[in-house]
Amino acid sequence: MAGGGFVDAGSLKRAHLYEYKITWYFIFSCIVGALGGSLFGYDLGVSGGVTSMDDFLKEFFPQVYERKHSHLQETNYCKYDDQILTLFTSSLYFAALIATFGASSLTKNKGRRASIIVGSVSFFVGAVLNAFAKNIAMLIIGRILLGIGIGFGNQAVPLYLSEMAPAKVRGAVNQLFQLTTCLGILVANLVNYGTEKLHPWGWRLSLGLATVPAIVMFLGGLLCPETPNSLVEQGKLEEGRRVLERVRGTPNVDAEFEDLVNASKEAQAIKNPFQNLLLRKNRPQLIIGAVAIPAFQQLTGNNSILFYAPVIFQTVGFGSGAALYSSVITSVALVIATLISMFYVDKFGRRVFFLESGAQMFCCMVATAIVLALCFGKGKELSFGVGIFLVIVIFLFVLAYGRSWGPLGWLVPSELFPLEIRSAAQSVVVCVNMAFTAIVAQFFLVSLCHLKYGIFLLFGGLVFLMSCFVFFFLPETKQVPIEEIHLLFEKHWFWKKIVGDANQENSVGHL
Repeated sequence: MAGGGFVDAGSLKRAHLYEYKITWYFIFSCIVGALGGSLFGYDLGVSGGVTSMDDFLKEFFPQVYERKHSHLQETNYCKYDDQILTLFTSSLYFAALIATFGASSLTKNKGRRASIIVGSVSFFVGAVLNAFAKNIAMLIIGRILLGIGIGFGNQAVPLYLSEMAPAKVRGAVNQLFQLTTCLGILVANLVNYGTEKLHPWGWRLSLGLATVPAIVMFLGGLLCPETPNSLVEQGKLEEGRRVLERVRGTPNVDAEFEDLVNASKEAQAIKNPFQNLLLRKNRPQLIIGAVAIPAFQQLTGNNSILFYAPVIFQTVGFGSGAALYSSVITSVALVIATLISMFYVDKFGRRVFFLESGAQMFCCMVATAIVLALCFGKGKELSFGVGIFLVIVIFLFVLAYGRSWGPLGWLVPSELFPLEIRSAAQSVVVCVNMAFTAIVAQFFLVSLCHLKYGIFLLFGGLVFLMSCFVFFFLPETKQVPIEEIHLLFEKHWFWKKIVGDANQENSVGHL
C-alpha cells in the first residue's frame, strides 16, 4: 500500500513505472497555484516597512515616534520596543495559527482549490480594512483577516504543488511557493521604498496594495484544476484519472493512479486523521515535519530580519530611506537564493542545502553580533564602512536561508506524510510555523532591546543545533515518490527503532 505503513513489493516496483512529460497545462497549473505564496510574502515585506514609517507611527504610535527621533543613548536598541506595535505584526500569525485547522477540513473534503479561494477572499477584506484604518482596533482586525487568509493559503498551496509535481522535479516545483513568497517580499519592499515619500498616506497605499495578490490568488483558484490526489480522495476517480493524464501529458498513468487509489482507500478508513498523526508509524514524520522543521524555520532569525529589516537598519544607524533600501537588498538575496535552490535541490538533495547553508548562517550571525558589540551602542554610531559590511553580512545570511530553511521548511513537510493524514499534518505544520512566527514577531524587538547584540548570538546557536538535527535525523527525500517516502524511515539508523513495530499496530481504521 502506497500511503500507509505496510510495504508490498508491488508498491516498491511501481515507482519506476511512473511516466510524465512537462506540459504547458502542468506549468500553468503550478505557476498560478503557487501565486498563493505572494500573499505571505507581500505581508512579510510590507509590515516591517510600514512600522518604520514616520506617518504611520505618528498616527497610531506617537510614543514610538518620539523614541525613534530621540538621541538618548539608552534607546539605541530599544526605539521600537512597543508590544502593541509588535502585535500589529504578530496578530496576523496568531490568526493564521487558528485558521489552519478550519482549512484542514476544507482542504480534505472540498479540495486544495477551495482553501486557496477562501484564503484569498479573507486576505482581500483584511487588506481593505487595513488601508482605511482609523484606529488600532481596525488595524488589528484587518491583520486578523489577513492571517486567516494566510492560514488557508499556506495550508493548501504547498500540498497542491507537491501533489501536482512528478517525483523527479517535486523539489523545484514545490519551491515555486517560496519563490512567489520572496517575490512578494521584494515587491513589498519596493512599494515601501516608494510610498515612504508619499506623505501622509503612503503607508495606506502599502497596506492596500495587498489586495492585488489576493485578487490574483482568487483568480488562480478558479482557473487551476484540482489535484488528482484530492479528486481521488473525494471519490471522483474518473475525473482524477483524467486530470492526472492531462497533467502528466500521457495516458500511461496506470502505476501512479493505482498508488493514488490505494492511498485513498487507506485515507477513507481514517476516522480521525489528527489522532492518526500520533501513531507510532507516523511519529518520525510528526517530529521532523510537523514540529521540528516549521519551528526551526522561524528560529533561524531570518523572519525577524524580514519583519523588521527597516527597523533593524534604522536601529543601528541607517536613515529611513537607507533602511528601506537595505531591506530591498535582503529581498533580492531571497529571490536569488530561491532560484538557486529550485535549480539544484533535486540534484544535490535537501540535506546538502540544509547543512552547507547552516554553516554560512552561523558565521553570519556571529559576525553580526561581533560588529554590533564592537562598533555600536553606548553613544557609538556605525561608520559608513561598517554599515556596508553589516548589510553584506545580512545579505549573505538571507542568501543562505533562502536556499535552505526558507523553501525547504515548506517543501520537506509537504512531502513527508502519507495521503491519509496529509491534510491534517499540513495544518499542524502551518500551526507550528505560525505559532513560532508570531512568537518571534511579538518578542524580537523587546529581545533586541534587552539582549542587544546577544540576540544574534542566540540565533547563531540555534542554527548550529538545527544543523545537527538535520545531520542526524533527516533522511534524504529527493526524487522519492511522495506516496513511498514513509519507507525511508524504516531504513533510517534511528527512526527504524521507532517504526520497527508499526506493522503490528492495529489497523488505523479501527482507532
